[in-house]
Amino acid sequence: MTTKTKLIVDTDTGIDDAQALMMALAHPQAEIAAITMVSGNVHLDLVTGNVARVLDVCGADVPFYRGMAGPLIGEHVDAADIHEDDGLGNSGYPPSSRQPEEEHAVQAILRLCNAAPQTYTLVALGPLTNIALAVRLDPQLPQKIKRLIVMGGTVDARGNITLAAEYNFYADPEAAHIVLSSFPKTTLISWEATIEHAADWDWYHQWAATDTPRGRFNRAISRNYVEMAKTRFRAKGYFLPDPLAMAVALEPSLVLEAEERWATIELRGEHTRGQIVVNYPDYTGRHEHYRNNVEIIRRVDMDGFLTLLEQAVAG
Repeated sequence: MTTKTKLIVDTDTGIDDAQALMMALAHPQAEIAAITMVSGNVHLDLVTGNVARVLDVCGADVPFYRGMAGPLIGEHVDAADIHEDDGLGNSGYPPSSRQPEEEHAVQAILRLCNAAPQTYTLVALGPLTNIALAVRLDPQLPQKIKRLIVMGGTVDARGNITLAAEYNFYADPEAAHIVLSSFPKTTLISWEATIEHAADWDWYHQWAATDTPRGRFNRAISRNYVEMAKTRFRAKGYFLPDPLAMAVALEPSLVLEAEERWATIELRGEHTRGQIVVNYPDYTGRHEHYRNNVEIIRRVDMDGFLTLLEQAVAG
């Protein structure tokens, strides 16, 4: 019997987070043990309601936990200009009656990973505040997590919120720095990987036309973003950052090209705060400081990725 992939999903549920959650909930070999929530695309209060809506649409019963309402330092910076005021494209879906668990998200992560070390794949789809705080409370946490997969960063400095930084890392650079410094290996799905794996518009429109409860929900939450992407950004395809990270978590064999490097986060730059600094000149071996700590995903099987997305809305 095939062992299921056991997931903890840390999310700031906006549009693509919702799509990633639907993908995981639909996958026959995945089991989400917990959804932990953090302020990001929208405030934590809205994130909480959005997770509940996704669970309603999918008919799933997964415990979800409120985490940090802001970054470790400074004020919350949202991405409502992309995800709209409600975080789900102003789709108008009614609120859910579901309520989150009383336990704090950080404590839930620690409890699960201490009870079953090396069991859970942790998929981080938003700012890394919850995970950084968990590491500060338990410095041994990185050794207890089977795999850490993060959607975040600009490994080639192609920013989407500033010229150089990607949103998730820019929203809490200190948290990203703690996580990359603490975990022996973090698998990164960068903004550049997102651009390279955009779905063409013909595929998107066929996908969005899926006439199921999940398909109609997907169409409603993505409709306004699609118009923005085509007109404001002149995008040549539909970007799927969080689903791409989830695909790598669910089916590692989809990865066709990756490279291991040393990386850190710029915390002080006037123009580069939140940017990943990657050791592309290979100094590993010359200096202990540059030991590889990230796996940068460069290329995945696009057909396999799109199949997972189609399965996510099929039911």
